[in-house]
Amino acid sequence: MPTNYREISNTIWNIAGHLHGTFKPQQYQDVILPLTVLKRLDDALEPTKLKTLERFNELDGKVANLSILYRTTGFNFYNTSPYTFRKLIEAPTQAAPNLRKYIDGFSDNVKEIFAKFEFDRILDKLHESELLYLALKEFNKIDLHPDKVENHVIGLAFEDLIRRFAEQSNETAGEHYTPRDVVRLMTSLLFAGEEKELGKQGVIKEIYDPACGTGGMLTVSKDYIQTHFNKNAKIFLYGQELNATTYAICKADMLIKGEDIDSIKGGDKEHSKASTLSNDQHHGQHFDYVLSNPPFGVSWEKDKTTVDNEAERGFTGRFGAGLPRISDAQFLFMQHVIAKLKTKEEGGGDAAVVFNGSPLFTGDAGSGESEIRRWILEKDLLDTIVALPEKLFFNTGISTYIWIFSTKKSADRKDKVTLIDARNIHTQLRKNLGEKRYEISDDNAKEVLAFYSNNKDSDNVKIFNTTDFAYRQITIQRPLRLKLNVTDEAMARLKEHKEFLNDVPSKKSGVKGEEENKAWQELRAAIYEILESMRGKVLTSRAKFIEKLENELEKRDLKLTKKTFKTTWQQIGIRDEEADICLDEDGNKEADNDLKDFERVPWGVDVKEYFKKEVLPYAPDAWIDESVCDEKDGNVGVVGYEIPFTRFFYKYEEPRKVEEIESDIKATENEMQKLLKELGI
Repeated sequence: MPTNYREISNTIWNIAGHLHGTFKPQQYQDVILPLTVLKRLDDALEPTKLKTLERFNELDGKVANLSILYRTTGFNFYNTSPYTFRKLIEAPTQAAPNLRKYIDGFSDNVKEIFAKFEFDRILDKLHESELLYLALKEFNKIDLHPDKVENHVIGLAFEDLIRRFAEQSNETAGEHYTPRDVVRLMTSLLFAGEEKELGKQGVIKEIYDPACGTGGMLTVSKDYIQTHFNKNAKIFLYGQELNATTYAICKADMLIKGEDIDSIKGGDKEHSKASTLSNDQHHGQHFDYVLSNPPFGVSWEKDKTTVDNEAERGFTGRFGAGLPRISDAQFLFMQHVIAKLKTKEEGGGDAAVVFNGSPLFTGDAGSGESEIRRWILEKDLLDTIVALPEKLFFNTGISTYIWIFSTKKSADRKDKVTLIDARNIHTQLRKNLGEKRYEISDDNAKEVLAFYSNNKDSDNVKIFNTTDFAYRQITIQRPLRLKLNVTDEAMARLKEHKEFLNDVPSKKSGVKGEEENKAWQELRAAIYEILESMRGKVLTSRAKFIEKLENELEKRDLKLTKKTFKTTWQQIGIRDEEADICLDEDGNKEADNDLKDFERVPWGVDVKEYFKKEVLPYAPDAWIDESVCDEKDGNVGVVGYEIPFTRFFYKYEEPRKVEEIESDIKATENEMQKLLKELGI
C-alpha cells in the first residue's frame, strides 16, 4: 500500500496507461482526477456506511434537510446510495448505471463537485470503451482514507498528478502550481512577527487566496498557524478559482478537512463568471491575510470591459491606481490583493504573493505599471520582496519573487522596503520534477526567514527608503538642423511620397473633380521645376529654402499649403549638425523628434542642476521640454518608479587573468593528446 505522496501519485498515474488510445494524453486528468476524488470520499465514508444508511432510512421522507447525517459520517457530506467502490466492481456489467446512482446519492455539495468535473460526459466514454470497470478495479486497490493518508499527503499527490497532466497538455509557464516548499516559505514570512497576535486565546483570523487552485496555500497556512502558534486558533479560509477542475479538487479537499466549502468560489466554465478580476465573488470582504500565486503573463482581455468600468470609479473600486498593458494581469491581481486586506482602521492585514520579474520594472514613467508601483510605494504598502531561486516551479524555470504587502507596517519598517536576495539559497533535488530542479529545504527557509526577521543590511539584504525607487523622467529636446540640397535621391524621395503620388493632395480642398486635379498637377509640376532650378545650391537654412520656394511660386501666382510645404522640406532636407537651427512661426527653436531623448533624474536631485551637469556638457544646444509635466505634482518631468532588484545585488567579478586562461587551454590540449595516444590515433 503506497504511503507517501509520490507512491500514491505514481500508482494513480499508472492507471492512466490503460486510457491510452481511447483518451488523448491531455484528457487523462478528466478521468483520473474525478476518480481519485471519488475514491478519497468513498474511503472516508466507508466506515460509517451502514450506520448512515440506517439513519437515512429512519429520516427519509420525514425531514427536508438531511445535513443531520453529517453527525453520522463525521464529515460535512454523506452518501445515501447502497453503493461503495467495492460494491461497484461486484457487478461489472452494471458499473456505469450503478456509478451514476452512487454519485447521485451524495449530498448536494459533493454532486456540485462532480458537475464541475463534467464527469457524466467522461463516464459515458469510459463505459463505451469498456474501461470503466478496469479503472474502478484499479482504484479499489488504493486506500485513501484520511486516517491512512493525511490531508497534506493527498494534497501533494494531487499537485504531483496535476503537474504531470500539465506537462502532457503543454501548459504555459504562467499556469503552474505552487510547490509546497515555496508555500511553506511564504507562510513563514507572512506570519513572522505575528506570534503574539496569533497566540492569543480565542483568536479568529481569515485567510484568502484569489487564485486558490487546489487550495494548497490556504490549508498549509492554516496548518502552519495551528502547529506553530495556537492549535485552538479559529482560522477561516476563503478562495476563488477559475479552473473548474482544480476548483472541484479544492472543494473536495476542503470538505474532507471540515472547512466551509461555500467560502470557495468560482469554477465556472465561462471565464467571465469565475474570473476574480471581472467577478470578485468575495466583494466587500477584507481579510487578515492573503496568500496567492496568480498566473504570470496572462492576458486580461476577456475581463477588459468590466475592469475598465471599475477602473473609472477610481479608488472606490479595486483598480484606482491604474491599468497595466493588456498582455499581463499581474498588476491587476496586485491591486486586487491589496484591496482585499483589512484596512488600518480594521486592524490591518498582510499578504504574500508570488510574481515573476515583470512587475519590478515593466513600464516607463507615467505608464500604468509605473503608476501602480508609485501608488503602492507612496502609500507605503510594500514591505519586502524576496528573490527566489530559479527552477523552483514544476512548469517554469523563470525568476520569481515573493512580494509582501502590509496595511499595518511596524514603526521600524515604516517608509522602508526590504529586498532579500535568496536566489542561491536552495537544495538540489536528486531527480528533477518537470522544470523543478531545486527545493527550499527547512534549513533554507529558516535562513531566509532569519534575513527577514533580523531586517539588517547584509550581502543578502538591502533596506531602502520607498523614495529610493523613484525618479523624475525629463524630456530632452535638441533643435532641428537641416541642410537642403536638391539631389537625385532627394527628388526621388519627394516624388515617391504618398502626397505627391496622389492626383489630389488633400480631400479637404474646396476645389472638386477635374478642376482640382488639374490645379494640383500644375502646382506639382511647378514645385519640381523650381527645385530643379535649385540644384547645386546647398542651403543650410530652412527659412531661406522656404523663402526661395515661396517667392518662385508667387511669381507663378501659385501657393502651397502648410502641409505640402512641410512634406517638401522634409523630403529634400537632411540633418546636419553644421546647419542653422530651424525656427517655428513664433521664432522659437523647433525640436527634432529624432533627437528627442529622456533622462532619469534621481529622486531629490534638482532637475536643472542635473541637466546642467549631465546633459549640457555633451549636448550644448539641448533644452528641457518644460511642457511635459507630472499630472499629479505638476512639476517638470514625469515621476516614475521601478525596482531594479538585480542591480542592487550585482557583484563585480574581475575577469580571469590571461595567464590562467592560457594555462587551462594548455592543460586541456595535453589531456586531449594523452587520450588520443591511448586510443592509438
